[in-house]
Amino acid sequence: MQTFLRRLGLAAGLLALATQCATTTETENPNSRSIPTTAAPVTPAPAPAADAAVAPTTPVPEATAPTATATAPAAPAEKRLTPAEYKAQVKSADIRLKTMPKDAKALLRRAKAHSQLKNYTLALADYNAVVKLEPANAEAYFNRGLTRLRLDQYTPAIADFSKSLRYNPNDKEAFFSRGVARLQMANYRGAIPDFTRALAVDSLYADAYEYRGISYASLYKPKEARRDLEKAVKLNPAAVKSLRKYAKD
Repeated sequence: MQTFLRRLGLAAGLLALATQCATTTETENPNSRSIPTTAAPVTPAPAPAADAAVAPTTPVPEATAPTATATAPAAPAEKRLTPAEYKAQVKSADIRLKTMPKDAKALLRRAKAHSQLKNYTLALADYNAVVKLEPANAEAYFNRGLTRLRLDQYTPAIADFSKSLRYNPNDKEAFFSRGVARLQMANYRGAIPDFTRALAVDSLYADAYEYRGISYASLYKPKEARRDLEKAVKLNPAAVKSLRKYAKD
């Protein structure tokens, strides 16, 4: 499997610097769960006066969001469909929804297909309809968060991942994705706990080690950065590029 980061569409930002940093690819079928987008270029924060403790999982108000582009996500272990096939899924859902306008499953399926076709505004509308019908639908919140990431709507994306975790508290991908959103906002201290919580669920999560290591490097914590990046390399040799770039003693 290739990088989870690609699955997230993270190639444009961090991957431009750190390159291929993870462990799964996205080849999403709208019937399956999709997974995140974009990472920001890492701009080290001002060196702290003292070694600060890990900050809480809330965005840093003064952080400014760096520019980044996003690509469509994909889901693991699924055959990637062609644009024509995604359009067929939309059409199928349209037919179903004409007679069953409150079919949450059809709405969710159409939302994912719209996302794959980069029709993000249409996808958001469908996700909004799903959560209105099913306020505890963790999958809908998660995928709406991914769509918002692709639209560079980082704060709303964080809110969606938090709602998803409320109903699915052990979802490593939601933790990781929320960390990515915070990283996009240059909120490295806020991102670290999310990557840590993803690792608490999956101790072999290479992407989380790598991104946490880059976050530590951005906070001028070289020992922590090296530790995480070396672990990432053991799990995913492609992470050596990040190790070489960010692990500086």
